[in-house]
Amino acid sequence: MITLETLNRWLTVPAEFEHLEFKEAKQQFDMTKLMRYCVALANEGGGQLVLGVSDKPPRRVVGSQAFASLTALNDIKARIVEKLRIRVDATELMHADGRVLVFEIPSRAPGHPMDFEGAYLMRAGEDTVPMTPDRLRSIFAEGAPDWLAQSAKVGARPDEVIALLDTQGFFDLLKQPYPTTRESVLTKLQSEELIAAESEGWTITNLAALLLAKRLDAFPLEVARKAPRVVIYEGVNKLKTRDDKPGTKGYAVGFSGLVEFVHSAAPQNRFIEEAVREEVKMFPKQALRELIANALIHQDFSSTGASVMIDMYDDRLEISNPGVPPIDVQRFIDEYRSRNERLADLMRRFGLCEEKGSGVDKVIAAAEMFQLPPPDFRVGQMRTTAVLFAHQEFGNMSKSDRVRACYQHCCLQYVSNKRMSNQSLRERFKFGEEKTALVSQLIGAAKDAGLIKADDSETSSTRYARYLPFWA
Repeated sequence: MITLETLNRWLTVPAEFEHLEFKEAKQQFDMTKLMRYCVALANEGGGQLVLGVSDKPPRRVVGSQAFASLTALNDIKARIVEKLRIRVDATELMHADGRVLVFEIPSRAPGHPMDFEGAYLMRAGEDTVPMTPDRLRSIFAEGAPDWLAQSAKVGARPDEVIALLDTQGFFDLLKQPYPTTRESVLTKLQSEELIAAESEGWTITNLAALLLAKRLDAFPLEVARKAPRVVIYEGVNKLKTRDDKPGTKGYAVGFSGLVEFVHSAAPQNRFIEEAVREEVKMFPKQALRELIANALIHQDFSSTGASVMIDMYDDRLEISNPGVPPIDVQRFIDEYRSRNERLADLMRRFGLCEEKGSGVDKVIAAAEMFQLPPPDFRVGQMRTTAVLFAHQEFGNMSKSDRVRACYQHCCLQYVSNKRMSNQSLRERFKFGEEKTALVSQLIGAAKDAGLIKADDSETSSTRYARYLPFWA
């Protein structure tokens, strides 16, 4: 039941999340727009559309006269049922600052995206837009067999299983002694649900092939084409390719070699070398490990013919995977949700990635230590890309880079149970006290962008102010 207490709690949330949408709608709210939001929210699992509240934080009740009469409200509910075939409840709340109207939208049925006049909709910013092909595909695939659990090879003899999969590497990664009998090896793989005993022989799953294949091209094309690919370019664009290296081994058994290859191909970080008096690669190996592992783990395997790409340029490294993330990129540092939990679990047990939710903070920490611009996380129509930049002087960074650095530093401090301050941000950029005013301007820009907020529980003094991420 939605009450004034519920509303007051919603007003304090730092940002609209996937089940909540605010609109002022002081005088009216367009019926078509309402229908579109009902469809978008239903496609996102259901939620609440709240009219009469400002949609920018700090939120406040402004009051709404939309659908003010009982007749108008009942009419719009009936039209939604007629048009969309879903029942939407509406609750009026009489707040001290005005009337608030809350529409409760149910979730769509599993595997069935909703459309409005032929358009499958989702929310983006302050509007509704057509769903991405990636999101549509994932909805249609709901209830279908997990791709990773499907068969890469059926009817394999015991010796074929051993020949196709790097079983020695499997036990080495688990830090367990190799069994003395072939039957014990197969039993362990079966217990991990990597292979299954059938009447005609052993079935090797796609998951087993992807992780442990001695050669991925020994399996069907739909598996082989999931191999990661490294492309190294000369310059800052794709005009001239220096090296193009597709992966050949399974993700787990080939992971260390892949990371080592990318790390060794990176340019030198002259800025750090001058400080430590030794050769240092531009991109920290810890950051490479985490970002490559994340790309492998979180990719959308239903995207056929697409693989993890690692593109290296003179000034940056781009690591991308098929699919869009299930969480907002601004929350990568403190939230974790994987579409491939079984794969993620095994990669963690193999020691190839960090525990849940602790990887991206290590990437950001490494970027700060190596005095690199802040990493950037970008979401396109079909792919998610993480970008590591080569060293750049503060004065050459764009305003958006500086603000992102401030936000990421604030997040890193928060997840480390600390608080960002002017001093901590100066230390991040290796600035002295003479840059206090410059850093204060940067903090102000990040606050104006809605990415950070003052921690009022610490102190009201501007000089000793501490800051929190917007979501804290």
